[in-house]
Amino acid sequence: MKEHSKSLSTYARQPTTHSYENMHGVGMTKMPQNRTIIHIDMDAFYAAIEQRDQPELRGRAVIVGGSPDRRGVVASCSYEARQFRIHSAMPSRTAFRLCPQAVFLPARFEVYRAVSAHIMQIFHTFTDLVEPLSLDEAYLDVTQRTHNEQAPAFLDALPIDKFFGVGKVTAAKLRELGIANGADLKRLGQERLYALFGKQGNQLYHFVRGEDDRPIEPTRKRKSVGKEVTFERDLVDRERMIEVLEHLARQVEQRLVELNLRGRTLTLKVRWSDFQLNTRSVSRSQGFQDAQAMLSVLRTLLAHLNSGNRPVRLLGVSVSNLLSKDEVQRTRQVTALTLWDSE
Repeated sequence: MKEHSKSLSTYARQPTTHSYENMHGVGMTKMPQNRTIIHIDMDAFYAAIEQRDQPELRGRAVIVGGSPDRRGVVASCSYEARQFRIHSAMPSRTAFRLCPQAVFLPARFEVYRAVSAHIMQIFHTFTDLVEPLSLDEAYLDVTQRTHNEQAPAFLDALPIDKFFGVGKVTAAKLRELGIANGADLKRLGQERLYALFGKQGNQLYHFVRGEDDRPIEPTRKRKSVGKEVTFERDLVDRERMIEVLEHLARQVEQRLVELNLRGRTLTLKVRWSDFQLNTRSVSRSQGFQDAQAMLSVLRTLLAHLNSGNRPVRLLGVSVSNLLSKDEVQRTRQVTALTLWDSE
C-alpha cells in the first residue's frame, strides 16, 4: 500500500488488441479501445480520520501504528509528522526519535474499514468498474464518462518515483542514468529497459506511454499479502537480515489486520547477489497473522538455507492461502471437534 502519497491520476489506456477463442475454436479479434482509468490513493488515510474524529489533534504530528516501545511500524502519519521525514512503514522507534512530540495512536481498523466502504460507495456512483486495492486505494474505469487528451503531457511531467512499481532502488538507478520524469523515461527503448530491469522494464516502457491492457476487476480475489525490500548494497550480516525480516513481518501483519485476513502459508523469499532466487514456505491450519509468530518461522527458514556468508540482494515475506475471519473460526471449530472425536 502506498499510503504515504495521495495521487488522483487519470490516464488513457492506449489501444490494445486481444485475441479470444469462440465456441468453435476460431480466433476472434476484439477491436482496440481507448480506456480511461483513474487511480485514487488517499493520502494519510488513517491519520486524517483520527484528526477528523479528534479535532484537538489537527495541526499536530499524528502517527498511527505500533508503539515505539514495542518495535512497531508506522501505518500512517499526518502532514505535520512528514515535516520530520516520517513516512509509512518506518519503524515506530525511528519515528519517535525524529519527532518525540508526536502523538502515537493505535490503529482502529474497524473505523477505517467503515470509512473506506463509504468512499467506495461514492466511487460506485460514477462507475460500476471499481477495483479496490486496499482500504485507501482503488482503480476506477470511467471510460464511458470521460475523454482525456491530457494523459501524454501528464505522464511526461510525472516524476519517475511516482510511476507504479518504481521503488527507491529503481528510482535511484534511473536517476543515475539521467532519468527524472516520464519524458526522460520515453527516451529509453524497450530493449534497454528490459536489459536494466527485466520484466519491470517492459512494464515501465508501456506505463509511460499510457498502455495497460489489464481490465479493471471489481471482484478480484486477493491471493497473497507480502512485502519485500531490495538493498542498495548487498547484505551479509545475518542478524541484520533478521531485523529486516521482523520489519517486513510487521508490515505484513498490519496489512492482514487491515484486511481482516490470515494466511495458511508463510513464504520467505531470498534473492542472492548473483540474482539466484530461493523461496521456502511453511503451512499451518490455524494460519499466520501475528508478526512474532511469523518471525520465529522465518528465522528457521533462513537458517535452513545454509548460505554461510553469501550476500543477499533482496528479502521478502508473504502470506498466502488467505482465510477470512469466519473461515479461521470454522477451521478452529473443526479442529476442536476432531480432537474431541479422537478421545
